[in-house]
Amino acid sequence: MDPNPKSFPFLSYVMSRLPSLGPKPATSGGSDQSSVQIDIEQPYAPPSRPQSHPSTSSSSPSAHNEIVGQMPHLTDPKVLASMTRVIADVAQTRSILKALGERPDHETFDKAKSRLADIEANLSTQLEEIVQTQRPSDVDRLKWRAHQAEREKECRQLAEKEKQKYKSVIQLDEMHEAYEKLLKDAEQRLAKIYESAEGGEEGGPVNEEVNEEVVGILQEASGKGLERVDLSGRLLRYLPEAFGRIHGLLVLNISGNQLEVIPDSLAGLESLEELNASSNHLELLPDSIGLLQKLKILNVSGNKLKALPDTICHCRSLVELDVSFNHLSYLPTHIGYELGNLQKLSIQLNKIRFLPSSICEIWSLRYLDAHFNELHGLPAAIGKLTNLEVLNLSSNFTDMKELPETFGDLANLKELDLSNNQIHILPDTFGRLDNLTKLNLEQNPLVMPPMEIVNQGVEAVKYFMSRRWLDILVEEEKKNTLESQEQGQTGWLTRSTSWLKTYASNVSEYLGSPRTPRDPYLDQQL
Repeated sequence: MDPNPKSFPFLSYVMSRLPSLGPKPATSGGSDQSSVQIDIEQPYAPPSRPQSHPSTSSSSPSAHNEIVGQMPHLTDPKVLASMTRVIADVAQTRSILKALGERPDHETFDKAKSRLADIEANLSTQLEEIVQTQRPSDVDRLKWRAHQAEREKECRQLAEKEKQKYKSVIQLDEMHEAYEKLLKDAEQRLAKIYESAEGGEEGGPVNEEVNEEVVGILQEASGKGLERVDLSGRLLRYLPEAFGRIHGLLVLNISGNQLEVIPDSLAGLESLEELNASSNHLELLPDSIGLLQKLKILNVSGNKLKALPDTICHCRSLVELDVSFNHLSYLPTHIGYELGNLQKLSIQLNKIRFLPSSICEIWSLRYLDAHFNELHGLPAAIGKLTNLEVLNLSSNFTDMKELPETFGDLANLKELDLSNNQIHILPDTFGRLDNLTKLNLEQNPLVMPPMEIVNQGVEAVKYFMSRRWLDILVEEEKKNTLESQEQGQTGWLTRSTSWLKTYASNVSEYLGSPRTPRDPYLDQQL
């Protein structure tokens, strides 16, 4: 679980300097270990050990001393302090995983997935049996429905209780996998910090070197036009307003810093096509961002944004927008009406409850990732997104319960992830998704289609739902035909009755009229 010095030299060394995470040296006799302190500004000097028991740990102090020998700037207190701030998320995750335990082995992981599939299959069978059970003639219909609902609830609760231990195994494995990615990202950030320290005067403050780099870029831009600027991973806390005067800039990367705001002068970058401001501390974006008329790619993921400015809708050249891993609870109302060229939208890992109906107007959209939100459903007109190829709605959990009937109109959909939701029934039009090749329906209480169909794969699901749709159409056609025939018969009877009424009325009027001449022949007595 500890970073390997060979794979993560910077990370391994920095984490060893943290008192709560570093190695705890053994003490002789009964001395209190808590009295041993580790000074993060000085190389760790372990106590002498018996030669007969050498340390074999890959994260041993000797390995760290070797790292320091190769990278002397690691002894600089300011460099080390800057690095320590960067790995706060790694340290926190490591502490959690320490408490949860080691990563499950491959066999345990596979068994857990297999058992979950078995439990889902058994649950599906039980629910089907409940639905097909005939109501006794002496039982009231409403009482029978309540009884069936109670049985279904009990089955689900028992299945969920049984699944918990297997889910925990899978979740632990996923956390360890995410932790490994976190280690790689942290190592890259630390490497950039060290490169910055190595490029300046030995022992010089990191922030001063970064500021000098920014000043150098601005000076270069004033002399000749710059098209690309990469300031990622520099621990910048602010951007000078002068950046807005680099009019020829096409690409700006300020990711992996500590920026809390982006200056309004950003609007001066009238030629900017790509802006990466991910992994900062941004709580809002300036309204002036809407003036970037040529912006095609915007990445503000991994910040603290609670809302997007409405002016972002004016960035009509946007092709890719990534606002994932923030605190968004909604998207701008008119975002779909304005961003007509958008092809990729990433909004995962937020708190969005509803998508605006205007999103159905982004006909160019090909990729939509909305997993790990709080979505309560999709707009009714979602079927308008006929160019959509990839859709991820997984892990909206108890909030996502159904899909609209227009879902079957997503003619070009190729990949669909609906896992970890509460969907019971797929829409009847689902079988019309002819181009669908990847489908994930895991961790849903599906009744229609049955789990035995789902377990056979995407083609089986499409075939089952298309047959169901065909049966519905045939039944609807029969119903319409029958209604037409009944209406025809009713119409004939209505016309006949009307004619008879008219005829009877005329006869009555004829017989009862005082002006009617009497026939003397009829008055004769027989």
